[in-house]
Amino acid sequence: MTKKVFRILTIAYIITLGVVLGAGLYAGVVVAPTLFNSEVLLGSEILSNYQEGILMTQNFERLAYMVNFMVLFVILYEVIKWKSFESDRWTFIATFLVVATGLLFSSYYVPDIVAMQLAGEAMTQSDAFLNTHKGSELDFKIFTFATLALLILNLKKALR
Repeated sequence: MTKKVFRILTIAYIITLGVVLGAGLYAGVVVAPTLFNSEVLLGSEILSNYQEGILMTQNFERLAYMVNFMVLFVILYEVIKWKSFESDRWTFIATFLVVATGLLFSSYYVPDIVAMQLAGEAMTQSDAFLNTHKGSELDFKIFTFATLALLILNLKKALR
């Protein structure tokens, strides 16, 4: 692969990491608190907590597409770097965490939460749902920190 093509690939990779990181942070830090406190903004309770959850799930279903794209890009890019002996232990660890937690989020947690929501409001108040939701939050936090680490590590290498 020529140096110019790899440089363009690196720029696209860094932008992709930043965009998905930003989208994930925005969903968790801005959208979720706003949506789940809608009665404060609207003056009265228009949506139930269950309905707010359905709306929030729609956000995370769409985010899962971005996460899947990024996971594929991470695998492709980091394998190329590894084959050219330009990878290190920390990048490998961050890559593993991004891939594992990204796939868990998009392939396990989101579909499981959607299935439980489709089972009805009572199911979303069960221990199984609450535990799954807590697990998805923890998984996504690990994904976010690993993505940030991967972004910083690659920026550090690209700016040398």
